[in-house]
Order: sequence, then C-alpha cells, then structure tokens
Amino acid sequence: MMKTFVISGATGMIGSAIVRELLDRGDRVLALVRPDSARSTCLPEHPNLICIPCGMADYASYEPRERADVFLHLAWGKTTGGGREDVDAQLSNVAASLEAVRLAHRFGCEAFVGAGSQAEYGPVTEPLCETTPADPQSGYGIAKYAAGKLTRTLCAQLGIRHCWARILSIFGENDASGTLISYLIRTLSEGGVPELTPCEQIWDYLYVADAARALIAIGERGHDGRVYPVGSGEGRPLADFVRELRDCVAPDGEVRFGAKPYYPHQPMLLVADITQLQADTGFAPRVSFRAGIERILLQQNKEK
Repeated sequence: MMKTFVISGATGMIGSAIVRELLDRGDRVLALVRPDSARSTCLPEHPNLICIPCGMADYASYEPRERADVFLHLAWGKTTGGGREDVDAQLSNVAASLEAVRLAHRFGCEAFVGAGSQAEYGPVTEPLCETTPADPQSGYGIAKYAAGKLTRTLCAQLGIRHCWARILSIFGENDASGTLISYLIRTLSEGGVPELTPCEQIWDYLYVADAARALIAIGERGHDGRVYPVGSGEGRPLADFVRELRDCVAPDGEVRFGAKPYYPHQPMLLVADITQLQADTGFAPRVSFRAGIERILLQQNKEK
C-alpha cells in the first residue's frame, strides 16, 4: 500500500537517498526544501515527488494541503566546523525540531522520526546502544540530545509515535566535500598523498542507501519512545577502511598515517549496536564498505 512520507532536509546526502528509496518503492514523498537551496538539483523529477518550498523558518506558518503518514526530520543548520559550537544557531535547531513535530501533527502523521547523532553520546568505551549514557561534549551534540528529548515529549502530548535515530558515520553519493571519505577519494584520485592521524580508532561506516532504509524502517516499524543507533553494527580500525578505499581508488597510492595528531577528545571507539534496531524493524545492512566506495566512484565517472 502506498504511503506518504514528509522529509525535511531532503536535499542532503541521507535525505536525497531516502527520497530515491521511497520513490523506488512506489511511495509518495513530500520534500520540504529551503526556497534558496542550491542542492535541490539532487532530487529527481518524479510524479510521486512533490517539492515544497519550506525551510526550517517556515515550519510554524506552513499549512499542509494533504495528509501524510510519516515525518522524517533531517533538517539541521550549522553541522560542521565552528558552527557546531554556535549556541544560538543550535538552540534555533532545537526550536525548529519542535515546530517540525507540530507540522507533522498538522499533516496528520502517525509517526515522527528525528535524525540525532552519535555526538549525543560523547566518549564511550563500548558499542552504542539505546541505554548507553549520553554525555554530549559539543554544542551540536547537546542540541541534538535536547531536541530528541523535547520532541519526544511533544509527540507524546500530540499522540504521535516518536523515534530518535542516533546516526553514526554515513558515506555515499552527495557527501559533503569536507568528510574523510571525500577527502581521501579526491586526494588519491588526483595523485596526492592524504595526511592522516594514526587512524587507530575503531570505526563503523554505513553506506547511505542502507542508512536510508534504516530510517524508513524506523518510521514504519520503530517502537514509540525508542532511541536507535544507526550504523553497520561492525567496527574495524579506521586505518583498515582507509587502506580498502585506497585499494579501490589508487592501489599504488600512498597514505601518510600519523602525519596529523588526533584532535582533542577524539573518540577511539564508534560502533553501533543495532541489535534492537534489527529486532524491531528487521533492518540489516546490504552494502559493504568496498561496494559503497565502488558505487561512489562509478557515479563520479558518469558525471565526468
């Protein structure tokens, strides 16, 4: 049966992957897009996709013209660099998240899924699960944590099923240029030598199409009030991922491990425990790290 999903942040890497997955399934998508977004070209033309010019500042005033089933809230400002410590901007993100819940209620949605972050946990020494204590260290992480708690409270008041997805390291097409994966692919493709930390931390990478399927599954089958870490569930030394990527892009390329120090408060373990996610929704990753990198390279070759 066709469902209607509302997606905020639809032009981002994960949001656009969700749009493609839903359209492939035959569902309808109402994509909330900032009117001045330069990334709207990431979305395909499709009869089941309606792009609504509605940024976060517009949530409070927008009156829906139709009903929807699930609201997936991914929109968030100031996610990189110094913006993560811009406390006023992060507070605005929390307020916008609450307006997103109210908008979901006006759409008639039965479920609201918020995109949280591993930054809500702070440094940990074990795989991340729902009961792992949260101790966010950055303004961004604090705001995500607050948004998760407050949107849950508001959803309970409005009778909407609430789930919060704490997303780990996602990679794939339409990734930001400043991520490690983008830096490695770009530098190695150009014959350069990436300079990295020792990369000894245990990491968990999930391909973006799998992340999209996870969030959709949470929207359809996630349990009310539950927090779901979203990752592959398998951790490896970050250096292993780097070498595997190097072998795909430039097998004879060089990588300089240890050329840079770890940044302060560098987490040395970042792995999702997806046991509960699998039990509640049936989600399981389908795309390996190598296969995901090969898909990125294929897409880049098509665009040349």
